[in-house]
Amino acid sequence: MGLIVIRTIVVFVVLLIIMRLMGKRQIGEMQPYEFVITLIIAEIACIPMTDASIPLSYGIMSVLTIYFLHQVVCLIDLAVPQAKTLLGGSPSVVINKNGIDATQLKKNNLDVSDLIESMRGAGYFSLDDVDYALYESNGNFSALAKPKPENSAKPTSLPVLLICEGKFDPKNLLLTGKGKEYFLEKLRGQGFDELKKVLVMTVDGDGKVYAQKKGEKYKVFSLDWQERLW
Repeated sequence: MGLIVIRTIVVFVVLLIIMRLMGKRQIGEMQPYEFVITLIIAEIACIPMTDASIPLSYGIMSVLTIYFLHQVVCLIDLAVPQAKTLLGGSPSVVINKNGIDATQLKKNNLDVSDLIESMRGAGYFSLDDVDYALYESNGNFSALAKPKPENSAKPTSLPVLLICEGKFDPKNLLLTGKGKEYFLEKLRGQGFDELKKVLVMTVDGDGKVYAQKKGEKYKVFSLDWQERLW
């Protein structure tokens, strides 16, 4: 029976470490250790019920061990501030006054398209709609909206991701009806000399562009489109 307790503890610790290393993409509305506990309990509760050769007491002992570990982790989490960051991680600010923080995105195994998807889910459709955005330690997305003048015009079309990490999106490029050289020329006019250094570029149907070079502050400018393209 003691061996079962030890094995359960080892599995718990290993899974917790793996979940912390995998970043916020894998977590949703739970702390990493809560997610691990959910995974383990779901598994160990089923095995004794479906396999008659395994004594039911083994499954009960494993569940009790997980419960004990949960209580210990909760106590440590409340008593030691440093342990909270170690066990659950800390919020990651992925958008600041300068634009997207690519380092924080990669740290959490995310990319620009994941960020844009999260923003749309929160009701923001343009990268310059927010001053700050972050992923909480449990993976939830939060954002601080940028103040806008009362009479500011509302967007009339959805921005599309045209360039991500120095590469064009062929599907969205086709949507614009323009060629790569057209956009490269416009970017060069704004100081974006090399495609591979462009972290992100979005454009909407009215020609509004959000572009950011890696490691630099973003720029917003307009293209000379005579009419809305989509």
